[in-house]
Amino acid sequence: MNKSFELEYNEPKKSRLDAYLNTELDDMTRSQIQKLIKEKYILVNGESVAKTGIKIVSGDKITVNIPEEEPIKAVPEDIPIEVVYEDKDVLVVNKPQGMVVHPAAGHPDKTLVNAILYHCQINDDDVIRPGIVHRIDKDTSGLLMIAKNNLAKQSLMKQLKEKSNLREYLAIVHGNFKEKNGRINAPLGRSKFDRKKQAVVEDGRHAVTHFEVLEQFENYSLLKLKLETGRTHQIRVHMQYIGHPVAGDPLYGPKNTLKGQGQFLHAETLGFEHPRTHEWMQFSIEPPKIFQETLKQLRSKQ
Repeated sequence: MNKSFELEYNEPKKSRLDAYLNTELDDMTRSQIQKLIKEKYILVNGESVAKTGIKIVSGDKITVNIPEEEPIKAVPEDIPIEVVYEDKDVLVVNKPQGMVVHPAAGHPDKTLVNAILYHCQINDDDVIRPGIVHRIDKDTSGLLMIAKNNLAKQSLMKQLKEKSNLREYLAIVHGNFKEKNGRINAPLGRSKFDRKKQAVVEDGRHAVTHFEVLEQFENYSLLKLKLETGRTHQIRVHMQYIGHPVAGDPLYGPKNTLKGQGQFLHAETLGFEHPRTHEWMQFSIEPPKIFQETLKQLRSKQ
């Protein structure tokens, strides 16, 4: 069943229809709103409109019809993945840059989950995120642990909650440092100015990132970062917050940055207690080729 409601525009100045709806519909992106307008789900004074940039004036009544979304379900797809470790309980993979972890609106397939379901059996009732206990962003590369059954999922999620596992990243960031290491303790939540972004906000969730400066170049630095908590975009937002955004970051970094395939951020090391044997497991993986080549170029300019 479609969701439908009506809004009335009461501002003295004219406004673009899509811009106005972007401020009113908190759970939708501007591109999703524009898609609704183009598909004639939005009416102005009872009539459908063809253009997203149409101007509305005070007194206009806007009817918003939101069609029911088809349920998303992850299905196996024959997509190559790099398996670092596997047994009957856990799977550790090296996720490449450009791959989304699990299906969602806008990314219904070709995700890491689709690849994993083809590779092996995951016994999990979650049809969208089977086996997923933590995530890394689409353009962040590196190690992820996957639970193959409920025993493993409960154990790995408990370790994440208790902060007893190990997650270390490599990042190339803007600028140089006077200190050799540091701790960033700043709460994170949704940005009040851009819903696609996270930000340091007073009433946000507790978030702590530790960093160590490994190398410094002209205008850039190589860091090792350790997550104490695992909030959405945590490293990217924390580094922006202290004035050292991750190089190549299209969301939180400057436009004048290193050329790559998104942010230069790599989940290098992963450690956890095995859910069944209780043995400590630890894995490390080199960053992708573009990351290594960029480091060589920065070193050559020293």
